[in-house]
Amino acid sequence: MSKADNVAAQERFGAEVANAGKVEVIDELCAPDFLDHDPAPDQGPGPEGFKSFWSTFRTGFPDLAVEAVCMVADDDSVALAYRATGTHQGDYAGHASTGKPIDVRGVQVTRFADGRMVERWGSSDELGILKQIGVLR
Repeated sequence: MSKADNVAAQERFGAEVANAGKVEVIDELCAPDFLDHDPAPDQGPGPEGFKSFWSTFRTGFPDLAVEAVCMVADDDSVALAYRATGTHQGDYAGHASTGKPIDVRGVQVTRFADGRMVERWGSSDELGILKQIGVLR
């Protein structure tokens, strides 16, 4: 697939999964042997683990908005820096809703094959989220 196809798949992931909560789309966007090199705590392997993570994250922050701030792509990979905002309105990481807003940044690199995500490396400000919702100082 082309660089444009990979960017389109990454943008679709952002729009449909991250921002709209349609975790079932992960089955279309991720290869069956998808490997997340930097899974969230308690995230299982493969597409099912990725779906579980996004379901949990969207439960905690149902108004989540993820914006790509910078994106760079080649024929195999898409790298992006992003900003995520939302309000802690449900259980997240074992913490009941606090009603507090979050505004965090992260980066990720995703490798694609045949138009599907096959590997992901990333870093999200998980500590910043916990501090902003008031469960850590």
